[in-house]
Amino acid sequence: MPSVAVIDIGSNSIKILIVARGEHGEFAPLLSETIEARISEGISHDNPYLSEAGMRRGLSAIRELIALSIPCNPDHLQLVATSAVRDASNREAFQDATFEATGHRIKILSGTEEANLIGKGITCDPALTDLHDFQLFDLGGGSLECLSFANRRIDRAESFQLGCVRLFEKFITDRNSPLGASELQNIYDFSLKTLRECDWPQSPATTHAIGTGGTLATVRAITAERNRQSFEDGSPILTIAEIQTLRDELASLSLEARQHIPGLPPARADVFPTALTTLLAVAAHGGFSAYHHSLYNLRYGVAAELLAG
Repeated sequence: MPSVAVIDIGSNSIKILIVARGEHGEFAPLLSETIEARISEGISHDNPYLSEAGMRRGLSAIRELIALSIPCNPDHLQLVATSAVRDASNREAFQDATFEATGHRIKILSGTEEANLIGKGITCDPALTDLHDFQLFDLGGGSLECLSFANRRIDRAESFQLGCVRLFEKFITDRNSPLGASELQNIYDFSLKTLRECDWPQSPATTHAIGTGGTLATVRAITAERNRQSFEDGSPILTIAEIQTLRDELASLSLEARQHIPGLPPARADVFPTALTTLLAVAAHGGFSAYHHSLYNLRYGVAAELLAG
């Protein structure tokens, strides 16, 4: 079976997916790993750039993931980058350094390309084949991708600068302390205002909200830990009520305390309440009572394109 490897260089994490196409057209995942690299520190600056430390972390993660791919011997390996690299004034320096170190060139996706590939990935999820009209939200460190589907086709796609690292840097003054009520409200109001100003559609009750990205995966992981379940056995349905409760609990803790929460990666603990707050605002705008979490994200969309030739 032909196989492909996709390395997604995100703002907060860098991830690899290796998949093969089965004889009936289905995906057979061979490897999936994530490294929390946070290359996007400084992304909220007026002139965004990748710091030297961020680029070193990113390059180290990319090299580690390429090494992990070797035993799988994929037929093709593609590196793609999203918001942090896309917006950085020194993105070409990072591209050049990566090519020099690995022999692989990074493809920097536009916001539209990113959204369309996420859309292609979600339609590969076998658990969602019966859904026809839905909205998809992919929250990353640098941006929030919003897609609206009608009859399983994208009828609108937008990329907003509402990523959790970006808003954390913009609104949080002390990363080590509990978050204040005014800080949380500012994040919520800013997210809601952004969606309203672009007239992102509010949806009828019959429309499902699908969520991808590390934030909802982490909510699912924390919930599974507390229920003494494996991640796979935990429910993919994450209600707004439980997200609100978790946000309030974690926002009241210091960073050090958050870093000891089972299921929450320590490197994500600082921005996590910010990310949850944005997802609460998205749900309030759309009138959703829950997100259905899916792992079929950007990487699956890129893999689908590569395997289609």
